[in-house]
Amino acid sequence: MCVHSYRSSQPDHWVQPRPHRDASLRRQAYGKVRPMHEPSWFERLLGRA
Repeated sequence: MCVHSYRSSQPDHWVQPRPHRDASLRRQAYGKVRPMHEPSWFERLLGRA
């Protein structure tokens, strides 16, 4: 059985922390922050969130 391993001086990209992004840039890319629970039509009608 032959075991091959790959070694690199660079760590894998998913191990690297992501660079900081300004909140306005995030909003441009993904839109407004939305709640985890979307209120139902009835809850919105009554003004409860």
